[in-house]
Amino acid sequence: MRFLESDDQDDPILSVVNMVDLFAVVMAFLMILNVTGSQLPDNSVLIENPGQENMKITIKDGETLTRYETSEEIGEGTGSLAGQTYMLDDGRLIYVPADQ
Repeated sequence: MRFLESDDQDDPILSVVNMVDLFAVVMAFLMILNVTGSQLPDNSVLIENPGQENMKITIKDGETLTRYETSEEIGEGTGSLAGQTYMLDDGRLIYVPADQ
């Protein structure tokens, strides 16, 4: 009765069990990384889909989250010229206030 004396090392299901254990460890690591990496700093701005029709802006100021989404409406209002902004060759922006 040789089948009663077979080694456990020859059992193919043991390699599948090891793969399942490895998969569970990797998934736990990815979930922890996702939870800890998705937190925004206290003061930050998150822009989703920049320049697209479905652009969204989320502003976090301390504990307050404000979300802005684009719409088909055109903004309007009254105001005055506050100044002009110029871009230098190296990419820096210079703001020059308007004379009041």
